[in-house]
Amino acid sequence: MRVLSGIQPSGQLHIGNFFGAIRQHIALQAEHDSFYFIADYHALTSNPAPADLARRTIEVAMDYIALGLDTEKTVFWRQSDVPEVTELAWLLSCITPMGLLQRCVSFKDKVAQGISPNHGLFAYPVLQAADILIYNADLVPVGADQKQHIEVTRDIAERFNNTYGEIFTMPKEHIIKQVAVVPGVDGRKMSKSYNNTIGIFESEKSVRKKIMRIVTDSTPVAEPKDAEKCNVFALLKLVAKEDELAEWKNKYEKGGTGYGDVKKRLAELIVEYFEPFREKRAELENNIDYVEKLLAKGAERAAAVANKKLAQVREVVGLRK
Repeated sequence: MRVLSGIQPSGQLHIGNFFGAIRQHIALQAEHDSFYFIADYHALTSNPAPADLARRTIEVAMDYIALGLDTEKTVFWRQSDVPEVTELAWLLSCITPMGLLQRCVSFKDKVAQGISPNHGLFAYPVLQAADILIYNADLVPVGADQKQHIEVTRDIAERFNNTYGEIFTMPKEHIIKQVAVVPGVDGRKMSKSYNNTIGIFESEKSVRKKIMRIVTDSTPVAEPKDAEKCNVFALLKLVAKEDELAEWKNKYEKGGTGYGDVKKRLAELIVEYFEPFREKRAELENNIDYVEKLLAKGAERAAAVANKKLAQVREVVGLRK
């Protein structure tokens, strides 16, 4: 089956991104025909500074490759390098009911958060549908809260197929199994919007400093503690082996262990866990031309699929192939 996913270049990746989705994206490439793109067109809905968008796009490319994305197995490209997707988005727009877009929860949520809406943000689901349909995707990895995005794509594809014939594959959502919420240093869900993240590729010194700032309760060192209510222990679960995790839980329950000791061990384990990725990332940062060549090669492979599908669509709607 063909799996497709887009990654927005919205800033530095953090360990919540990794354990929440990226690790599973990487795993899927071993089992499926994978198409992953950097969604720089989608990022434009928030009007980023041009230099920031360009920088973040190449950074997320390096991040994913360093974390294990195999560009021989996986088609990996920059969305804007295959502009045919925007033509398909227009063609799909012409059969997409306004009411379908008006019912999209993500648009309502962003407006409720005070984001000034623009047409790109409103029409985002149509471009997303074009991303999926132009590459004949069977499965689209999403979190449970993003299921509506795929339902909208299916609605658009069904309407097009009913009007012009069976042109598009009907995609299905592949719900990413979520780990428990990854807490940030302030105890809330780790998120760039909360400024509480631990970056995958930030300096070791910075990582250790942030971990020592993780919010904990005021239980005295000598007293027993509830590991399952501790932010530090929640992060420890992500990187510690089962036997060590059991030892720490026992120490919590017995008392006599301070949170500072747990934080120091957590810092060691996180640095150790991501060290191989950090080394690969440093290599890529010193060879940007190589990364650009990989993206260009991926764009060629993606375009070969996109052009064939777009030619079919142009023909059935009455445009010159």
